[in-house]
Parts: sequence; structure tokens; C-alpha cells
Amino acid sequence: MSCRKRCKREIFKFAQYLFRLITGTLNNDSVEDELELSAVRHRPEGLEQLESQTRFSRKELQILYRGFKNECPSGVVNEETFKDIYSQFFPQGDASTYAHFLFNAFDTDHNGSVSFEDFVMGLSILLRGTIQEKLNWAFNLYDINKDGYITKEEMLDIMKAIYDMMGKCTYPVLKEETPRQHVEVFFQKMDKNKDGVVTIDEFIDCCQNDENIMRSMHLFENVL
Repeated sequence: MSCRKRCKREIFKFAQYLFRLITGTLNNDSVEDELELSAVRHRPEGLEQLESQTRFSRKELQILYRGFKNECPSGVVNEETFKDIYSQFFPQGDASTYAHFLFNAFDTDHNGSVSFEDFVMGLSILLRGTIQEKLNWAFNLYDINKDGYITKEEMLDIMKAIYDMMGKCTYPVLKEETPRQHVEVFFQKMDKNKDGVVTIDEFIDCCQNDENIMRSMHLFENVL
């Protein structure tokens, strides 16, 4: 398997993590190390700065950069290209909607494209960030309209997108109403003051007091 495919599989695993977090099927399985630290001739400009801003070593950044450039020679990826890349790994389902949400989470400056810097900054948080950083990133993903709150509809939109993406991979086969049922339970648990929205403080507080969620936060540590 090429380094390029291994890099993209890390994002695939995060989608599985979100699915398992909501459905309550998280377990203690560890994530295997899947990136080979092979020599890379090209060194991206600004490597030292990225090394200081992320939790990746110089060699790891070189490997990630090579995979990114192989897939995106221009150095940036727009949403349609991101969707095309992502859909290759979910032939059994429709990944377009989830890819849209994920793209927006990586596109932190909201300029319609994801640069290598955007990519590794997000990946660094997902794989090696602190609990607080990972929860902030997850909140940003669920906060679709970026207004600082998560509504039940936003959580359901993410959940449906994950189910659509996983397609026939879900086992046992889930009923059509299952996503809404899971979201109802999860949202009520988070919305402490019952005002119909979840703030980042409520989100983080709920997650930090949930043993399953906290366990899942460690799944991606030291993957690279």
C-alpha cells in the first residue's frame, strides 16, 4: 500500500471513530502504526515552521507532504477534488455529504481550499492533540454553520452523513430511524440546560465525563 493511501486511511478511521462514538460501539482496540518512515527527497518549504506548529517530526512531515503532493500537485485541494478522493474509499456508500463536512473542518480559514498546512494542522490534532484540542476539533465539525452552537439538526446531519458513507459496512444493518434515535439520546445528554443547543462548554464537559468518549480520544495517539 502506498504512503498516499495510508495517509487517507487515517481520515477514514476518524470517520469510523465518529460513527462508533455516536452509536456507542467504541472499544479498546488500538490503532496500528500504518505509515512507513521512508526517505523522502523533497522537503517542503516552511518545514521548520510546521514542525514547531504540529506534533509531527521532520521525517513524518516529509512523508505526509509527498502523499499530499502526489494527490494534489497544485499544493491545495478544493472541495470537489476532496470529495472525489474520499469517495474512492467508500464504494459501498455515498461519502459526498460527510466529505463536505470534513472539508469544512479542515478548511479553517474558509477560503474554499485545503492546503498542506491546513491538512497537517488538522491531522496533528486528530492523531496527537490533547484531549481539549481533539474535542474542540470535533465540536467544530458538528457545528456546521460555525455559529458556536450545535443543534440537534446539525448533529443529525453529521450522523446521517456517516451512515450514508458507511453504507453496507454497518453491522448489524440499521433501521432508517436509528440515526435519529441515537442522536436524541446523545443530544439530551449534552444539552444540560435544555435550551435546544449544545455549547462548546457543554460538549466538552459531557465528553470529559463519559468514559467511552474519553477512551476513544486516545485511539489515534502515536499512529505515525
